[in-house]
Amino acid sequence: MPGAYGRVLVVDDNKVIRQLIKVNLELEGFEVVTAADGAECLDLVHQVRPDVITLDVVMPRLDGIQTAIRLRADPRTRHLPVAVVSACTPYEADSGVAAGIDAFLAKPFEPSELVRIVHRLMRREGLPPLDGRHGAGRAGSAAG
Repeated sequence: MPGAYGRVLVVDDNKVIRQLIKVNLELEGFEVVTAADGAECLDLVHQVRPDVITLDVVMPRLDGIQTAIRLRADPRTRHLPVAVVSACTPYEADSGVAAGIDAFLAKPFEPSELVRIVHRLMRREGLPPLDGRHGAGRAGSAAG
């Protein structure tokens, strides 16, 4: 049964960060499922059917940007809101925008900011209509 506010798939190779994100979201009423990298995310996404995905950028096997690209290429997951939670470089942020990332949250982050972004993505606030197009205008920052 999904959490009161929905289901989030948290993807990060750092177990401590995964647990930190999970606990903070569960305290707010979300159901949380975790994955250790992008490959595991792609294996789980169709079983879990999350409402939002959070992705780290630097991970083994399949990084967050490549994971986002694959999620956007799949008709079953292209509509899922995706937030990058990572200490990413400007280049990685630009790559994320091109990959259709919906929001960015820099590590280290305030838990309240994480919760705010996930709530916003869950409600699809600030996102364009779902017409299959993703571009630079789609991504939002934590400040936005």
